Amino acid sequence: MRIGKPRLSAMRIAEMNLGFFGLQFSFGLQQANMGPIYSYLGADEATMPLLWLAGPVTGLLVQPLIGALSDRTRTRFGRRTPYFLIGAVLCSLGLLAMPYSPALWVAASLLWILDAANNVTMEPYRAYVSDRLDESQRTAGFLTQSAFTGLAQTLSYLAPSLLVWGGVSADLIDANGIPEITRIAFLIGAVLSISTIVWSVVRVPELPLDPAEEAAAAAHPMSARGALADIAAAVREMPLAMRQLALAMLFQWFAMFAYWQYIAFAIARALFGTADATSAGFRQATLVTGQAGALYNFVAFLAAFAMVPIARRFGAKHVHAVAMLLSGAAMLSLPWADSRLALALPMIGIGIGWASLMGNPYVMLAGAIPPARTGIYMGIFNMFIVVPMMIETLVMPLIYRPLMGGDPRHVLVLAGAMMLCAAAATLRVRTARASQD
Repeated sequence: MRIGKPRLSAMRIAEMNLGFFGLQFSFGLQQANMGPIYSYLGADEATMPLLWLAGPVTGLLVQPLIGALSDRTRTRFGRRTPYFLIGAVLCSLGLLAMPYSPALWVAASLLWILDAANNVTMEPYRAYVSDRLDESQRTAGFLTQSAFTGLAQTLSYLAPSLLVWGGVSADLIDANGIPEITRIAFLIGAVLSISTIVWSVVRVPELPLDPAEEAAAAAHPMSARGALADIAAAVREMPLAMRQLALAMLFQWFAMFAYWQYIAFAIARALFGTADATSAGFRQATLVTGQAGALYNFVAFLAAFAMVPIARRFGAKHVHAVAMLLSGAAMLSLPWADSRLALALPMIGIGIGWASLMGNPYVMLAGAIPPARTGIYMGIFNMFIVVPMMIETLVMPLIYRPLMGGDPRHVLVLAGAMMLCAAAATLRVRTARASQD
């Protein structure tokens, strides 16, 4: 372990996380727009989750491998930086192409490429924050990352509405039914994806490996076979706190994936009385969904900063459990929201939960894993996110009509119940150090 890592100012911590802003702007565009895009191209509500398989599957396959490879990578730019840059370029290309999809299979294929690119970037970026910061600054680092997630997704959700308020018609669509405002929003995302990553790596470059780390890397050069062996060994030796986090992650990420997939359809029914994706009411519901998403992400942006001193005092575990409780209560109340104003209070609860999801589990994790294996354990930890997403994706088409009654509002009730279970499961986690619990 490197002793005496230089402390960074708040500005430098913000700059090192700026690339996460571009990455999460891309994720926000997907969360807000892929459901509607699939509907414009003729997808069925019940089977739509299957079209979201790209994220879970690519995350399951790509992130642990990339995390292990980045631990062993040695270049003049650093261990993690090459993965940031490659992922950002591919992500930008995917964002440029997505809103021009002429058919459902094209959009689904592009989502596989886009998610693979995002996953190439994601875990090396989290490992970079852990590598670069002294232990005393990691809470601030990961919650700043969470704050940028909230800010980026606020703007990505709000982008179509801002374009409408600026004079672009919401009803200006192409031959495939995809609105012009969606195309412009994805273009903005493509620019941000690459530019913010470049800014971060130029302004806050990685630290060089110390002699012990350099010797360890030289003794175990990068290879796919070696990376797979590292993954297998890391799974066998997984710290107890990390294993216990798995149950909480199962509940909370099942809930979030279901929420993202069905919130636009729930709002279309509740506020506009329509399930017709070709109607003007559905396009308005998509805009309202973006506005609601912008609100919860803005709340997440503010809440992430507020959580830094609270998590230091009371522990990340307890703060996260309360946040999941608030998020669950918010999702349970959503089916009864019958106006735009009535959506506001649930979005506050979801925003607090989202801020915690993107920061506090990583604070707990960073205190439990060996620093030399940060990349691989960050990659494996992502499996705790993508496996619940895969389960939701495969289960929801089976239960949507027989158990959910074909009503997306009932899906939100299920998501809320899952969040309450996540709160209870979080309290069961026994963390390695009291300062990190």
